[in-house]
Amino acid sequence: MMSRASQMNERMNNPMNTAADVLDLAPVVPVVALDDVAHAVPLAEALLRGGIGTIEVTLRTPAGLPAIERIAAEVPDMVAGAGTITEPGQAKRAVDAGARYLVTPGATDRLLDDLDGVGAPYLAGAATASEAMRLAERGATAMKFFPAEPSGGVAYLKAIAGPLPHLRFCPTGGISPETAPAYLALPNVGCVGGSWLAPKDVLAAGDWTKVEQLAREAAALR
Repeated sequence: MMSRASQMNERMNNPMNTAADVLDLAPVVPVVALDDVAHAVPLAEALLRGGIGTIEVTLRTPAGLPAIERIAAEVPDMVAGAGTITEPGQAKRAVDAGARYLVTPGATDRLLDDLDGVGAPYLAGAATASEAMRLAERGATAMKFFPAEPSGGVAYLKAIAGPLPHLRFCPTGGISPETAPAYLALPNVGCVGGSWLAPKDVLAAGDWTKVEQLAREAAALR
């Protein structure tokens, strides 16, 4: 049987062609809003040491794009994604910076057209069955479920698995280490997004040993 480390290496070394590939990168995708670009590389290295091979750097702060660029250039084994893509133009800038996949909180036709034009895998956000079906009509089989907890959480995903068995999700929003296992046990969940792997106070303190520990615990969830 292939070890967890070997499985992670295989996933990272294989090219990502679809959003479904993103769901298999790690059981927990760290969702991080960085305020200091200098934290990008040591954070990525600590996550890797802990067994988490991907990071979603959100574009909520000015440090987002340069942080992705630093990670892509200096930590090539880390699969960097760009989150909080909300308007046309952001996707191309993120990919140009080195992002290998894109994540949106929701989906409009204009934004989806722009994402399709960029060509990188993306997880578009959906919070209802209708929104998920609309994305499926455009060919998506993997998407983000956001905001997960306020939108019904585990119970909601269980409910839509019956009528929409071909769709898989990355639930994000309000998920904790305590609730993540219940999500990951669902057949229509590939991974979860979580901000707890890189708390702001831990980043501010530069406590990369703590980040590594949190990553190791998250990697063991599946």
